[in-house]
Amino acid sequence: MMRRALELAACGVGQVSPSPLVGCVIVDRAGEIVGEGCYLYDGVKHAETLALEQAGAQARGATAYVSLEPHAHQGRTPPCTKALIEAGIERVVAPIEDPNPLVSGRGFAELRAAGLTVETGLMAREAARLNEKYIHAHRHARPFVHLKLACSLDGRIATRTGDSRWITGEAARARVHELRREYDAILVGAGTAIADDPLLTDRSRLPRHRPLVRIVLDEDLRLSPDSQLARTAQETPLLVFTSERAPADAVKALEHCGVEVVRLACGARDLSVVLDNLHRRALHSVLIEGGATIAGLFLDASLIDKASFFIAPLIIGSAEAKPAVAGTGVQTIADALRLRDVQHTRHGDDLEITGYLLSKGKEQSAVDIT
Repeated sequence: MMRRALELAACGVGQVSPSPLVGCVIVDRAGEIVGEGCYLYDGVKHAETLALEQAGAQARGATAYVSLEPHAHQGRTPPCTKALIEAGIERVVAPIEDPNPLVSGRGFAELRAAGLTVETGLMAREAARLNEKYIHAHRHARPFVHLKLACSLDGRIATRTGDSRWITGEAARARVHELRREYDAILVGAGTAIADDPLLTDRSRLPRHRPLVRIVLDEDLRLSPDSQLARTAQETPLLVFTSERAPADAVKALEHCGVEVVRLACGARDLSVVLDNLHRRALHSVLIEGGATIAGLFLDASLIDKASFFIAPLIIGSAEAKPAVAGTGVQTIADALRLRDVQHTRHGDDLEITGYLLSKGKEQSAVDIT
């Protein structure tokens, strides 16, 4: 039943941010499912409310399996705890607390105070993984950062002439658009924006609640108003971080296109300041797609939480060909950054390797994965 609640929650991918993914299953005393619900931001009603409406009178004496702690405060909707209590639910099973300070622990406490049995911990790891972006943003006050790179067998992202289209096949590229749908923002450096002239849009054709915010780190503000990014800024948000020394005429030209230019005293390469700015915009997750330099900067700063490498069965060769990751790197293999909880997925002839990065010496618990 909890697995089903998580499946329902996952139906909201791309359609709930900045809220969490939530699914609910109502089961009567005979063990039969009498109500189900999935939260969608634009649908307003929470998963618990939808499941209770479907269950009707059969909710009395039933068990509610919820993928995340029900909230007890008045927000866009009335408290879910109140709805569960008034419906006559006797038992609530939820794997983890909601880390949002408005919710955390209060929902469980209110349910217990009303005499309901509350059980936690069931499939906690899976529930935390499902909401890893939301949980990370609330626990660490910065977005969850996912690095995505496509490279050859010999670790190159472009030839010595700069040609990079296409290293991976159509199946892998379709998977990347599915990834983009999961994230609030996508980030590249000025080098990638100028060399590739990308759109950086979500072309998965799947519904999403908020537009994908496109971000460029451009220290010297070299991005052209004629670029695809700038020309589409009226339709899809574009945020450019630059330094205070950026030319005023360049700022004006981009702003005329609808680009939001943010000049930072510390410069666009102060990644902590950039991420703090994004967090204050309620952008809980960022997909990094932008080149070796940007990848190196984030890795050197220990700001990558998750990484996906799409490896194509190609050999590019040449010492002058662009590597997947630049930056300072490490001095010894023992210091190399290693992925944990690694998954391997085939996309046509290409291989996706995805895992989580941990700081050296930090152990990962079964639940605290974010």
